[in-house]
Amino acid sequence: MFGGARDGAQMLAYSLGEYEAIEEDLTMAISFDGRVAIVTGAGAGLGRSHALDLARRGAKVVVNDFGGAVDGSGGSSGPAEAVVAEIAAAGGEAIAHGADVTNADQVAHMVETAMEKWGRIDILINNAGILRDASFHKGSIEDFEKVVDVHLMGAVICSKAVWPIMRDQAYGRVLVTTSSSGVYGNFGQSNYGAAKMGLVGLMNVLVIEGKKYDIRVNALCPAAATRMTEGLLPPGADALLTPDSVTPAAVYLVSEDSPNRTILNATAGGYSVTYIEETRGIALPTSQQNAEAIAENWEKITDETGAERLVEGNQQTMKFAVMAQKVAQSD
Repeated sequence: MFGGARDGAQMLAYSLGEYEAIEEDLTMAISFDGRVAIVTGAGAGLGRSHALDLARRGAKVVVNDFGGAVDGSGGSSGPAEAVVAEIAAAGGEAIAHGADVTNADQVAHMVETAMEKWGRIDILINNAGILRDASFHKGSIEDFEKVVDVHLMGAVICSKAVWPIMRDQAYGRVLVTTSSSGVYGNFGQSNYGAAKMGLVGLMNVLVIEGKKYDIRVNALCPAAATRMTEGLLPPGADALLTPDSVTPAAVYLVSEDSPNRTILNATAGGYSVTYIEETRGIALPTSQQNAEAIAENWEKITDETGAERLVEGNQQTMKFAVMAQKVAQSD
C-alpha cells in the first residue's frame, strides 16, 4: 500500500510511455467449479472482491471476517454476512464465519465447518489485516505485536489449519498478502512492513514443503483504495486503484495452473513480478576475512553481474562453501 499522498502522487505521475499497455481478447476461462475457498478479511475491500470473483467462477466460499475496525478493535458478523448475501443473490454458494485469524481455536472451527459442509478445502487466501501506523520512535510495542500477530501469525494459523487437508487431498493453493511496505518500506509502517516481509519468508518455506503435495504458495503485493488507505491516496486515485483491478491477480495465483513462489504486484490494472536476487559475491582467504577487506572489495561484492535467483537457503551456503574451497586450494 502507499505510505502517503506524496508517494501515491509520484507513482501516478510517471509517464504512461514508460510502461507497456496490453490490449487483447482473452478466451481461456479460469474456473473453480468443485473447489472450496476460504478468504480471510473478506467482509470489505480486497477480500470481498476476491470472494465475489471466486464465487462467480464456481467456487464455494467461506467468507471470513472478524468485522473489526481498521485498527483491529471491535467486531461484527455483519460485513461477512453481507458478502454472503451478495454471492447468494448472484447464484453462488457461500457461508460466513467470524473467526479471529489470531485465534487458533476459532480458525479450527471455521475449517471444520467448511469440511462438514463441503468435504474439502482447496484454496486459502490470507487477506485479513489491520493498520496501526506510527513512526518507529513513537509506536508502541503493543501495536507492533498486534499488527504482526494479525498479518503474519494470522496467516500462519490459517495456513496451518488447512495444511493437513491439502496434503491429504494432494492439492492446495495458498496465497499470502504482502506489501510494498515490506518489500521496499514506507514511513510509519515498521510494524506492517515487518509483518508483510515475514509473509514472504513464510511463502518461501511453504513452497518447498508443499511441492510434493501439489500445494502451491504465492504472494500478492497489492495497492488499492480501501478503508485501510483512506486519507493516504492523492485525489482521484480511488477511481483507478480499485480492489476489482487487483483481484484478477489473486484469482490467477490460486488457480489450478498457478505459478509457485511468485510475488505478483497488482495495482490499478498494472501487474509485475518482484524477484529477490543475490549477487555472485566474492570469497576472501582467512587472512583477509575482516571489515577492512570487505570495504576494499565492496564494489566486487555488490557487482550485479551474474546475480542469481536462489530458491533454497542452502544454495547460498553451498555457493560460498565451494568458493571458499577454491580460495583455500589456491593459497
